[in-house]
Amino acid sequence: MQIFHTLLPESIRVVETRSELDHGQRYWQEEQYVATAVESRQQEFRTVRICAREALADFGYGDHVLVPDAHRAPVWPANIVGSMTHCPGMRAAAVASSSQFGGIGIDAEPHEVLPPEAVELILLPAEQQAVAQLAAEDPSIAWDKLIFSAKESVFKTWFPLARKWLDFLECEITIDQQARTFSAHLLRTDTLHQGVDLSQITGTWMAEGSVGQGLLATAITVRSN
Repeated sequence: MQIFHTLLPESIRVVETRSELDHGQRYWQEEQYVATAVESRQQEFRTVRICAREALADFGYGDHVLVPDAHRAPVWPANIVGSMTHCPGMRAAAVASSSQFGGIGIDAEPHEVLPPEAVELILLPAEQQAVAQLAAEDPSIAWDKLIFSAKESVFKTWFPLARKWLDFLECEITIDQQARTFSAHLLRTDTLHQGVDLSQITGTWMAEGSVGQGLLATAITVRSN
């Protein structure tokens, strides 16, 4: 199943893989960032960038060097917006023209519940109540981890536009179980950045398998004004 092809509009170029890739040119500018990392970390870093370059090739940037900036965010070509994600079992990149989209955020996570010690750091009280209700209706989905993934996608959309950090507790997620969408309400006053209003953001989600199996994935697109 091609998860992000399903979650994102057709006009967005998506490349995803369930296995590691090791073809194409290696760039020392990228490799230096993981030179001392374990081999598995080097491989996921390399694979997701291969995905990104394959996606960028449709826009004429198939040899773009994707180095992280000072905040560890990938530096895309000037007229491109994009997002990358990697977790066990998934490497993916999504890119689009900035003339169409102001931002993209994608995230994939193992389909597992959040560790108990992380819940209050990530979920607002209202979200914790929503998780309890959703779990009572459908215990096959790790709703708390799904909200975590949604917030990760929100951050990946927010940061390239705002260039400011966004705390987990500054974003309230509401899940629509039937439509498989979510909305994000940002609990800040500074939500207008580069002409894009980020106070309310909507996205889509998918649960693959049941808890303990497969992946959870979320995706956001924000149109350009």
